[in-house]
Parts: sequence; C-alpha cells; structure tokens
Amino acid sequence: MMDAPHIAPTVVPNRRHGRNRQLVLDALEQAQKPMSAYELLAFLREDGLRSPLQVYRALEQLIDDGAVHKIESLSAFALCSHADCSHDSHAAFAICRVCGRTQELHHPELNRLLRKIARKEGFRTTATTVELAGFCENCAHA
Repeated sequence: MMDAPHIAPTVVPNRRHGRNRQLVLDALEQAQKPMSAYELLAFLREDGLRSPLQVYRALEQLIDDGAVHKIESLSAFALCSHADCSHDSHAAFAICRVCGRTQELHHPELNRLLRKIARKEGFRTTATTVELAGFCENCAHA
C-alpha cells in the first residue's frame, strides 16, 4: 500500500473560530495520523484551546469544508489527502489493525457503486465513508 501524496487542504476564510480551525488543521497535519478530539485538545492546550467544545466546533467546520474526515471506528479525525474532497464526497479508509496506519482512498468506480446501491434503496447520499480494516503491506508480511 503506497502513501497518497499529501495535499494541504484549503480552509474557507471568513468563518467564525478561524484560529481554532487552523490550529486543529495544523495539529492533524503535524501528527500525520488520525487523532481523537481529546488528543487534539491535549495537543493544543498550550495554544489556548481549553474546551472540548472548541475542538468539536473546529472539527465540524473542517468536515463541512471538506478538509477533515471523521473515522467512526477509531473515533478519530483525519486530514483529507484528496484534492477534490468536499462535504458531500465519498471516501474510503484502509486502517491497519496492527500499526494503526490509515490511508485515505478514492476511486470513481466506488463512488458510482455506492450511489447506485443507495438509489436502488430509494436513498440519496450526501456523504459516504467506507472503512476497511485489515493489514498494511508492512504488517501483512511481518
């Protein structure tokens, strides 16, 4: 499994809590791994973030901006690595059960298939996150 090239997300300006949002974005980029809201809070305490609500608001805005994804199975948030992500996008994550490595995957065919399945069930998707649990190339060969 190869790492996707990192593409720095663009944060939409002129939104409330811009500083907090940028702090959270920078922390996720520096960590280069998904982080929980409480890990982010601990990491950013010295920068003035004192309340979980500050972190959750910033994360919510970053998700809306398409700059961050929530990975439900990890209860964590990951920096988006795909240039064309938006709040209504479809993403998949490969999550290694051994080392915790998480890679964001995008494939147009997967997007079409997910929309087709949803339409067949009479459902219109606005966002989809697929999580694949298994072993990265390094851990699979260890």
